[in-house]
Amino acid sequence: MQTSFIHTTSWLAQNNGNDAAAASAFLAAFGFVICGGFLVGLAIQCALCWFLSSCLKALPEEHRKQQPGMVWLMLIPLFNIVWSFFVYPRIADSFKSYFDSIGRLDVGDCGRGLAIAFCIIVCCCLIPYLNFCIVWVSLIVLIILLVKFGSLKGQVGKGGGFSVTPVPPV
Repeated sequence: MQTSFIHTTSWLAQNNGNDAAAASAFLAAFGFVICGGFLVGLAIQCALCWFLSSCLKALPEEHRKQQPGMVWLMLIPLFNIVWSFFVYPRIADSFKSYFDSIGRLDVGDCGRGLAIAFCIIVCCCLIPYLNFCIVWVSLIVLIILLVKFGSLKGQVGKGGGFSVTPVPPV
C-alpha cells in the first residue's frame, strides 16, 4: 500500500511538474493516516476503560477496591503506564473480596498475578528493540486478563449492586 502511494505521488510530480503539489499530497495523506490511527487507538482505549469500569460496577460497592470512574484515568498518555499498576490489580482484588465474602475459594487470586505480570510487560514495552517482540506478549496477556475479568464478572450475582451476607466458616 505504501509503495503504491509513493508511485502515485511520483506520478503526480511527473505529470504536473510541480514537486510542491506532490509533497503536499503526500503530507496530507500521511497526516490523515496518523490521525486515523490515533482515533482508532483512542476508541480501543475507551472500550477497554468502559469494560474495566463495568467490571467494577458489577461488584457490590463494599467490595470495590477502586471507584469505577477512576479507570478512565487510563486515557492520560504515559500516566496510564503507572496507573495500570493500580487499576488491574485492584480489579482483581475487588473480585477476590467479593468471592471470599460468599465463600467461593475456587476462583484463586482472580487474576491478580496475571494483572501484575501484564503491568510489568507493558513497562518492558518501553525498552527499545525489545518492544517489537514484547508488544505481542502484552497483547496476549491483556486478552487473557480481560477474558478472566469477563468470566468473573459473569459469575457475580445478577443485579450488580446488591449486598451479600458473608458465609460463616465451617
